[in-house]
Amino acid sequence: MEPVRFLWLRDEPPLPPPSYQSAGAAGLDLASAEEAVLAPGEIRLLPSGYAVAVPAGYEIQARPRSGLACRHGITLINSPGTIDSDYRGEIMIGLINLGAKAYTVARGERVCQLVVMPVTRAAVEVVTTLDTTARGTGGFGHTGRF
Repeated sequence: MEPVRFLWLRDEPPLPPPSYQSAGAAGLDLASAEEAVLAPGEIRLLPSGYAVAVPAGYEIQARPRSGLACRHGITLINSPGTIDSDYRGEIMIGLINLGAKAYTVARGERVCQLVVMPVTRAAVEVVTTLDTTARGTGGFGHTGRF
């Protein structure tokens, strides 16, 4: 796989680029380029300061950081969020505060993780019938609870 390239977009000194925090980490931690206070229930789009070139055939999935989510109720409003290989704009981080009190995001605080994933493009075919299965049209909760 060719490298994932990050470009710092701002005039101020750059934040560290997204990086793996341990040898076994699946995601690159990404920080907020600006400070923000999120009130309970508030949704805010925060800039990262970085644009990215994702290699063709891959996407980046933005996912919450478990510590922020469990300790403070801070998570991503769309999870996972997708960064397509042809997008070259600034990576923006859509956060929501599901916690009971306001939370201050500091400039440089790691607020999400980026997981690089291969993309499979499906062939689409419109048909008049579908094959049957044991589940059929059973929806949410159809298979019961254990």
